[in-house]
Amino acid sequence: MARIGYARVSTSDQDLQTQIEKLKAEGCEVVRSEKVSGASRDGRNELATIIEFLRSGDELVVTRLDRLGRNTRDVLNIVHEVEQKGAFLTVLDPHVSTRGEMGHLVLTVLGMVAQMERRFIKERQRDGIEKAKTEGVYRGGKRRLDHDKVKAMHSEGHGPAAIAKALGCSRMQVYRVLQT
Repeated sequence: MARIGYARVSTSDQDLQTQIEKLKAEGCEVVRSEKVSGASRDGRNELATIIEFLRSGDELVVTRLDRLGRNTRDVLNIVHEVEQKGAFLTVLDPHVSTRGEMGHLVLTVLGMVAQMERRFIKERQRDGIEKAKTEGVYRGGKRRLDHDKVKAMHSEGHGPAAIAKALGCSRMQVYRVLQT
């Protein structure tokens, strides 16, 4: 019966160390971590690995429920998968476990709260962007493609497909740059 910790942050500039330390302090022999959004299960390979290798009697431990997911359905699906393995889930803050029936009820409510929180975050972000646009300070997201390089390659006679391949982007992105 192993205690396996799972730590997650959404972006690469966030720090996992606090979560990892809490999980180790709780006696987790193994702690898996990743830097990926919790909005869906896509790209969450460490979580998938943990669930795949859970055995009967094992315990998956997370510091907070929103580290497991921000969508009620995803959280409940993860809980179901953990239980199908004969294992259980423990959330440290607030302390909730699927060992008892009350834990399921609390996890469902907390999952709904996490989903609402995600909606509020997106709403505040949208409001901030709109305000910045009206004030004329919004610049958009970080530019992922060097427009000057695309235009230079095009002027050297390279076609959109060759430019896209060389820069690791789609042809559509090249076409958009060339239209500006």
